[in-house]
Amino acid sequence: MKFISQKNNLGLHLIYIILCLIFATNVSAENNADLEKLIPQLQVKNFKKKIASVKQLAEINKPQSITILEALLDSRLYYQKADKSVVIIQKKDHKYEIFSPLDNTKIGLVEKKTIKKITTNNKLRKTIRTLLAQKKISHTELNIRQAALKEILTSSDASLLPVLQQAKKNESDESQKDLLTLAIALIEVDSKDNSIRLSAIKILGNSVFPRAKGKLEQVLLTNDQGSFIEQDKDIITASQKALKRINSKLSLFSNLETLFFGLSLGSVLLLAAIGLSITFGVMGVINMAHGELIMLGAYTTYLVQQAMPNDIGLSLIVAIPAAFIVSGLFGIAIERGVIRHLYGRPLETLLATFGISLLLQQMVRTLISAQNVPVITPSWLSGSLVFNPAFAITYNRIYIFFFALMVFALLMLILKKTSLGLQVRAVAKNRSMATAMGIKTQWVDSLTFGLGSGVAGVAGVALSQLTNVGPNLGQAYIIDSFMVVVFGGVENLWGTLVAAMTLGITNKFLEPWVGAVMSKIIVLIFLIIFIQKRPNGLFPQKGRSSGGH
Repeated sequence: MKFISQKNNLGLHLIYIILCLIFATNVSAENNADLEKLIPQLQVKNFKKKIASVKQLAEINKPQSITILEALLDSRLYYQKADKSVVIIQKKDHKYEIFSPLDNTKIGLVEKKTIKKITTNNKLRKTIRTLLAQKKISHTELNIRQAALKEILTSSDASLLPVLQQAKKNESDESQKDLLTLAIALIEVDSKDNSIRLSAIKILGNSVFPRAKGKLEQVLLTNDQGSFIEQDKDIITASQKALKRINSKLSLFSNLETLFFGLSLGSVLLLAAIGLSITFGVMGVINMAHGELIMLGAYTTYLVQQAMPNDIGLSLIVAIPAAFIVSGLFGIAIERGVIRHLYGRPLETLLATFGISLLLQQMVRTLISAQNVPVITPSWLSGSLVFNPAFAITYNRIYIFFFALMVFALLMLILKKTSLGLQVRAVAKNRSMATAMGIKTQWVDSLTFGLGSGVAGVAGVALSQLTNVGPNLGQAYIIDSFMVVVFGGVENLWGTLVAAMTLGITNKFLEPWVGAVMSKIIVLIFLIIFIQKRPNGLFPQKGRSSGGH
């Protein structure tokens, strides 16, 4: 009996599946028939009839209806002059590929003169956007629902209120549900029922979405113009309180964004100055070619990308040690070839390294290009981390901030935990005593200069992701690097870190008030006054300074 029962159940399941397939086939056939009937009607010149056809098309529960509507919205829906058949086009070279609007199959390649565009106007395009939003807002895929809702939030079409309310009931994602609540409030704030309006105003007051603030300002403006007579006080008071809350939040997020940009600038200054701090502190050399060593690092990134065009992400990783080696070797060559003959004569080292900087710039112009070169940003560095509509930070700046801290930590480790670091610190504190102890100071000078130059090259890799890479790249950072070193204290890496972040944040907070140029002038004046009071910077070097060679 049990076996017979199982057979009966199996038979019922099979019958149910067959019926479902028959029903689905019939629905699909009906949809195709409706599509075949409606598509030619999109060619009519009467826009009222065209809008009616578009609405009927949107009612068809088939993905192809969305494809046709999107093609019409994007001006990609044409008809062939020969037989008036409607096609979706895609430009290819000087010709056009045409596809069937029923199933997207490719029909062929045609000349522009054989097809004609199906015209649209503003009202029709607005209708299509609304209809597409209605279809997508209830889509099974979250990313499609999110994109549709973002489009709805920019228009707040009152006709969409029932659709949004139903979508909110069916929505499972909490962030999407919050946005649906906001979209509903943007429509209900215009309701004739004051209790609904007050509830909507309260919701808008808790949002930093730009449309929320704009809508509340519009409510206040309408009331100020006297369009409402009764029960206005509650609406006005509620709107003013809501706007005050929004402005308070926007101010907070604006300050947070400025702080982040300050830290980002500080991390760039740290990378640019940290190598200079080492060479200046140990050797007392004013290296005006330091900016060009940064530039060489940026150009190394470009050349590595050219050698690895199919893997941009990996090429950036490879460029870091490559830039360190290239700039480091150039640094050692500069120290061995020029600077070692000029120790104890700081003005002459300044002039010599300035001449070297010009030579390096001309070398790049001659060997690579006098114009800026394109350095591609990998996909994992592109885009932004969005916290809310009022606060987002770019991934490239986040990565560079942490990268700068990693370089700083690695350099501290080298100077504190390795024999080279011990010798560098010994030479920086007392060169004569270090020589007497058997330390080869000339060898230390070369490696120190190479280390500082290599770090400058690594800074160039980071800068290639933030700014244009050209022969003059280093000139924009050399003065700022010296300011950081002087402010923080010579040969003190912690001082360099604090100085870089302080100057970066100060610059960014001053810029909105006085402008970029004036903010730099104010910072420079502050530094001049500061150095008068503390000539050795924030963290002066302990012990005897290096007293020349």
